[in-house]
Amino acid sequence: MTSAIPREAALALLKQYNKEPFHLQHALTVEGVMAYFAETLGYGEEKDFWATVGLLHDIDFEQYPQQHCQKAPELLRAGGVGEDMIHAICSHGYGLCCDVEPVLEMEKVLFAADELTGLIWSAALMRPSKSVMDMELKSLKKKFKDKKFAAGCSREVIAQGAERLGWELDTLLERTLEAMRSCEASVAQQMAAMET
Repeated sequence: MTSAIPREAALALLKQYNKEPFHLQHALTVEGVMAYFAETLGYGEEKDFWATVGLLHDIDFEQYPQQHCQKAPELLRAGGVGEDMIHAICSHGYGLCCDVEPVLEMEKVLFAADELTGLIWSAALMRPSKSVMDMELKSLKKKFKDKKFAAGCSREVIAQGAERLGWELDTLLERTLEAMRSCEASVAQQMAAMET
């Protein structure tokens, strides 16, 4: 896991293909979540790699939604991203839009957490605080069970992700919630900086 490109280059590459605040915020959130998981799962020395995979995982989604995870390798190679990172990035679309299977623990974490961060963020926006800081696991579980809520976030993928990791669903929900708490302030700062 050595081919992480510098963060400035990764962010510039992301912004080349992504303009919508929603997509930028999601990318920054998944970057923070992946960095958190790298630290807590004992992959601290690979933290930058994990984070960059999170940052770039949806690089092709805004402009090429019909070719998600299929257009990505071309865009990433042009940006100087290595093949191991390209594989990791594409693996989060396994079974949905590509056949690159998540094999490494990092790829399984991305597969599991990507959809879930969307669900958690949607739930946070419904709260008076608009924050994950005061969100409890039980209210998240309630939102997870309500299929009409954030219907675009696949419960099946999230459950399959937990299974691939060998975790209980509750463990995945709780850990991802903690991961989002760890980066919420930093994501908000970065988003505010982009607007100026």
